Amino acid sequence: MKFFFPLVISVALHLQGIAQKGTPFPDLTGETLENKTLSIPSDTRGKMTLVGMAFSKKSEEALKSWYQPVYDKFIAKLGMFDGDYDIRVLFVPMYIGLKQTAYQSTLKELRQTHRQDLFPYILFYKGELEPYGSKLGLSDKSLPYFFLLDENGRVLYATSGFYNDQKMEEIEELIGSH
Repeated sequence: MKFFFPLVISVALHLQGIAQKGTPFPDLTGETLENKTLSIPSDTRGKMTLVGMAFSKKSEEALKSWYQPVYDKFIAKLGMFDGDYDIRVLFVPMYIGLKQTAYQSTLKELRQTHRQDLFPYILFYKGELEPYGSKLGLSDKSLPYFFLLDENGRVLYATSGFYNDQKMEEIEELIGSH
């Protein structure tokens, strides 16, 4: 019992920081590698959307751990059952603070060197951390944050950190139940 209580408190405090189910996703407008302006949630309404957000170099390694599993599961058309989900996927690198100075050069470089089949799934944001930090609980710069939004732009699921199978199973279960 002595071990269980601190564990419950620790988990509750961690989860308290991330957006809760039903929270409206705050308007976020960015630019894709295809030079298109896209706004979440207004341009994603009508379709469930998985949004991965990172706003520091420290979170890059953890964010990269999601790329291939998310691509294989929700984007690629690999086989009879894989990739057959009808959801939108967006990875959002956030250029805030001093990072904003690198925004244009990074976009230009990625447009020349990145796989073009991924262009529609990367949305670059340049601006302030607020209101995203406070409304979505983006408190740890070393972590990426992932949000599954319903068709109306409300958070169904929120998590952070490195990819793992349990997180993917929870996301799939929610998608399947809608």
